[in-house]
Amino acid sequence: MTTEKKCRDSFVVKTSKVLPSDTNNNGTLFGGKLMAYIDDIASISSMRHSRRNIVTASTDSVDFLHPISEASAVCLEAFVTYTGRTSMEVFVKVIAEDLLTGDRNVCALSFLTMVAIDENGKPTPVPQVVPETDVEKQLFNTAAARAENRKRRRKETGSLAKDFGTGLPW
Repeated sequence: MTTEKKCRDSFVVKTSKVLPSDTNNNGTLFGGKLMAYIDDIASISSMRHSRRNIVTASTDSVDFLHPISEASAVCLEAFVTYTGRTSMEVFVKVIAEDLLTGDRNVCALSFLTMVAIDENGKPTPVPQVVPETDVEKQLFNTAAARAENRKRRRKETGSLAKDFGTGLPW
């Protein structure tokens, strides 16, 4: 297995037209549909980087910055920004384009953590990522702080899960 890969080696673009069946009662893309697109493109990017099966370990917050209207195109771009031993941070940018006017807006940004797994479903090592551009370097250099926030959030969520338990009511 290659020990290093460039960010651009995992770059993925996904574009879809927003159809009526993709929208809510406001005529904008369902948030859950966009979140599924985000997870899908992050999985492709991380598999391209690791050449392994992967699982989603976490999704940082997804802030919906701008609505995505019916008949618009929604374009997602993703690439691996940082790697641990078995995990990969993937950056996803979502852009909407009004296909009639050409107006474009950044609608969401998200970071996901994906973990490579082997044939037995156990975490397995991934190549280290090498940033080249200024944007890639910026994301790489700020990844450790995001990872620390994720660890803290996971610990807090684990504590809440223990407190709430599995008893009824749901």
